[in-house]
Amino acid sequence: MKELSLNILDIAQNSVKARAENILIKIDETEETLTLTIADDGCGMDAETVERVMDPFYTTRTTRSVGLGIPLLKLAAEQTGGGIKIKSVCESADPVNHGTEVTAEFYKNHLDFTPLGDTVSTVAALIQGAPDIEWKFIHNMTGGSVELDTRELRGVLGEVPLDNYEVIKWIEDYLKEGYDSVS
Repeated sequence: MKELSLNILDIAQNSVKARAENILIKIDETEETLTLTIADDGCGMDAETVERVMDPFYTTRTTRSVGLGIPLLKLAAEQTGGGIKIKSVCESADPVNHGTEVTAEFYKNHLDFTPLGDTVSTVAALIQGAPDIEWKFIHNMTGGSVELDTRELRGVLGEVPLDNYEVIKWIEDYLKEGYDSVS
């Protein structure tokens, strides 16, 4: 993928499909590294599935015979000297504390580092596409952080749905302002 934000979109969509109620997208960025974490409380995966999900010829989808999201993220991380870790607890193994966490580390100074891309549009699209999920976005950088938590938005908005056009536009503007204040 041309931008890591597209990987974020893909992996977070997997969390939505896994019936997650809460999804965290966290980016920790230093001068040298970028660490991306996507964590959810979805149905999780058993140990065998976690092993197989790295294989591009494995997918749970019935519409095609390949699943490239995790393998492409893994490749992008490894090309920079980084790597990927997946921790998952299947709902059948633990009905209370289940879910998946995908963490990828990238070395930004490497020639093959994929740019982060448009996280503002990615986060807005995810919220608009799954407005009933609680989303938490955190991007920590050396100059500060940009954060958004839909729980806080719901507290202010009351009955106004998160996928309302004005709300999505406000989310985009809020995140852009946050990035402008950090740069």
